[in-house]
Amino acid sequence: MVVDAGGGALNQCIQCGLCTGTCPWNLLRSFPTRRLIHQSQLGVADFEGEDLWTCATCRACVAVCPRGVAIIDIMRALRSIVVEYGAGYCPEGLRVTMKNIASVGNPFGEPPERRAEWGEGLNVSTFSRRTDVLYFSCCVPAYDPTVRRVAQATAAVLKKAGVDFGVLGARESCCGESVRKAGNESLFRTLAQSNIAAFTEHGVKKIVVSSPHCFHTFRNEYPDLGGRFEVMHSIQYLLQLVREGRLKLAKDINLRVTYHDPCYLGRHNEVYDEPRELLESIPGVELVEMADNRESSLCCGGGGGRIWQESVKGERLSDLRVEQALETGAQVLAIACPYCMQNFLDSVISMGKEDVLRVADISELVLEAL
Repeated sequence: MVVDAGGGALNQCIQCGLCTGTCPWNLLRSFPTRRLIHQSQLGVADFEGEDLWTCATCRACVAVCPRGVAIIDIMRALRSIVVEYGAGYCPEGLRVTMKNIASVGNPFGEPPERRAEWGEGLNVSTFSRRTDVLYFSCCVPAYDPTVRRVAQATAAVLKKAGVDFGVLGARESCCGESVRKAGNESLFRTLAQSNIAAFTEHGVKKIVVSSPHCFHTFRNEYPDLGGRFEVMHSIQYLLQLVREGRLKLAKDINLRVTYHDPCYLGRHNEVYDEPRELLESIPGVELVEMADNRESSLCCGGGGGRIWQESVKGERLSDLRVEQALETGAQVLAIACPYCMQNFLDSVISMGKEDVLRVADISELVLEAL
């Protein structure tokens, strides 16, 4: 099973150390990527420490590896030994989250019947076979009251554009992306099969998502399990609507904006231009770039199941990213990922910068310009 989960990539590693050198954690503390891999090659990996759970699966290491070693798959395989076989330490927050997802299909432990509550007052329809587009919000906007505005803004924009869309509400489950990266392959497959069955039963052909994590999983992982659908990130779809003239961005919002490339939209799926084009199509937006952008974007620290773990002050990659955003003089840090929004909102507040820097999903800025 470990080989199936990605452990076979261990054999390709030549211990050059580039992975450790490029890891964003070096900006805060040491993260021994190369050592973990070498210990695993020797069969002496430490499953009792926290190092195994530090990797945010941002893919920066994979991008520079001279042999293209699937380092994320290695981490996933090592974690599976702990999760599937109880062979070591698992962070409490992650353990509770996976228990919630296994029992009710979402990381918050909320009743599935509440999944579509974010759409109350917006007249969001239930998806049927006659509906054109399924909008899949992601668990975070569905249940987190501070982030649900992402789903609400996206739905409002889709309505203004006259898009025939709907949601499946209680029939939706967590996409399983973080679950898989955290090593729980069996739970991932259960979630994927449940979603695929629901999508197929309702005749879903096209899915628009707000989360790069859902985007990555539906687009790249579900097909291996029989789930083949057209998948678009909401930013891609909104840009398409602008290009087609179905969205008229007419209001001047006069804001200096910097954009953060989410790891799972950027490095994992090479979507870099569309968010910038959409932002620049908004009247009055001045787009400025941070020091690390596009392929070199600094991870917010939320991938690989880390969004469900506590990061102590002084060890938050999101704090560093907020500092980079502030250095541009931007008034708005534009994002396209609910995990990034959670982390950046926490950082802005803890750093006392909420009156200086606004964190906003691109869909919110588009709605303001309509």
